Amino acid sequence: MPQAPTTIVDEVGIALANLADSTSGAFTPTLRLGVTGLSRAGKTIFITALIHNLLTGGRLPGFTPLAEGRFIGARLAEYPEATIPRFAYEQHIEALTGREPTWPESTRRISQLRIVLKYQSSRWFSGMRGPSTLNLDIVDYPGEWLLDLPLLGLTFAEWSAEALERARRPGSGKEASPFLELLAGIDPLKGANDPDAERLAASFTDYLRRSREHGALSTLPPGRFLLPGDLEGSPALTFAPMDKPASTSRKGSLYAMLEHRYEAYKDQVVRPFFRDHFARLDRQIVLVDALRALNAGPAAVADLETALTAVLACFRQGETNPLLRPFVRRIDRILFAATKADHVHHTSHDRLESLLNRLVASASKRARFAGTDTRSLALAGIRATREGTINQSGETLPTIIGTPMAGEALDGTTYDGKTEIALFPGDLPERPDSLFEDGAPVALNFLRFRPPGRLDRNDAGDVLLPHIRFDRALDYLLGDKLK
Repeated sequence: MPQAPTTIVDEVGIALANLADSTSGAFTPTLRLGVTGLSRAGKTIFITALIHNLLTGGRLPGFTPLAEGRFIGARLAEYPEATIPRFAYEQHIEALTGREPTWPESTRRISQLRIVLKYQSSRWFSGMRGPSTLNLDIVDYPGEWLLDLPLLGLTFAEWSAEALERARRPGSGKEASPFLELLAGIDPLKGANDPDAERLAASFTDYLRRSREHGALSTLPPGRFLLPGDLEGSPALTFAPMDKPASTSRKGSLYAMLEHRYEAYKDQVVRPFFRDHFARLDRQIVLVDALRALNAGPAAVADLETALTAVLACFRQGETNPLLRPFVRRIDRILFAATKADHVHHTSHDRLESLLNRLVASASKRARFAGTDTRSLALAGIRATREGTINQSGETLPTIIGTPMAGEALDGTTYDGKTEIALFPGDLPERPDSLFEDGAPVALNFLRFRPPGRLDRNDAGDVLLPHIRFDRALDYLLGDKLK
């Protein structure tokens, strides 16, 4: 999949925005961090943990500026773009640390936040001038919207062919059959009319929603069909894939109407989303919920690989010519992170990273070829479990200990959200390729756990959020910028 195409107008707008960023950052440089992840990968948790740890100087032994005593502190600041809602950090941290801790709600709209970092440079010349500062800009958005980026490189006929091919696969029959039956009864060359377009769009949206519930990801675009926001009911969201007619599509036909709305969706919704956010990133972390895909089986694992590869091909990666830096931005580092590492024992963390490497192999190879540095890591932004052991049939098994979410079920037991359990989650296979093979036996027990109820505090009284390898992620993404 080629990089998402842009028009000349887009490129001029991107260049002007980058120039404005460079001008405003003449005295305080700005790093735009893209926190990217598909639905339910944990973006909101990661961003909340990142902000809280930087504001409080959390327990981060692997974060070099803090470990060396050069990190002075951080504060929240006004974001320069007044039209984008603010990331609700305070509400999210209150939900996580209140008397009855709960996970924050999933992202349903775009939001932003700027945090100013102050540090003592380790470089002799910079250190002589006193403390330095760096603006860290973060944008959060629904994961479903991310899946729209590959649409920029597809015509309506191409997208329709791909979407319908997936819908007609044997494994998609249950979810897709109502939509396919409706589509089969409509002549694409009939006169354009809103009732048919609305019925097709509604049925297609139901198919996408059912697919998401069963772990399919590459099936989901257009992402705004699932989370429409203020676009709900608009013509831009009233279309669906349709087989291209054998004869030339006449003007005023239903097919031509759907094609026009698809192009409007790309131009008025997807393209500005790409231009205003993704074309201006400096660093990127890609959060991947590989464990959820494992629970759904080999088809879901393969589907996750397809979705990640398509999405990441759209980002601007590689080194930037120093002379063009005021006008052009490229992503020079990408961290691939397998989230929810606290749902398996630490003895499986390396295997989880191996699975992640297999999932992102194509995307990582392409990024490195473009000149972008990449790394993979299994992490938990907020650790919900601790580890222990149990004896079973004379065998000592490594376990994770935590409180499953209310309604979670395993082996005939449904949990009430209050009872703490010790769970042997099983072992991830040594060979990641086996997870892509139909019929491959994967004996794993994954449950969703409540946030940790007992939290330590530092000397200043700030809550310390437990994590797994979160400090290493911060060091890779930010450490070199705070030297």
